[in-house]
Amino acid sequence: MSKPAYTAVVLLVPGPLRNVCRGAAELRIPATSVREALLSLERHHPDFHRCICDETGAVRRHINIFINNTHMRDCQGLETPLRPGDTLIVLPAVSDG
Repeated sequence: MSKPAYTAVVLLVPGPLRNVCRGAAELRIPATSVREALLSLERHHPDFHRCICDETGAVRRHINIFINNTHMRDCQGLETPLRPGDTLIVLPAVSDG
């Protein structure tokens, strides 16, 4: 069984985290799942990855990841498959106290 071909997905970088991505508003990364997208981030943008994931690789509690406007928890979580052109949106939780 052959491994699926990698696809380029677009990851939208929230304004407050752009400083760890050299100011980029979006990144094109190769991935066939959300998990692979995060592993790609760890390799190519480690500072951004540390903002999204903890030391175990789990998505931080205050970070929400959407795939084409659907929260990943409403799909298959980290195993959600990605298709060419899919958009990953990273949103840090915001509270007002």
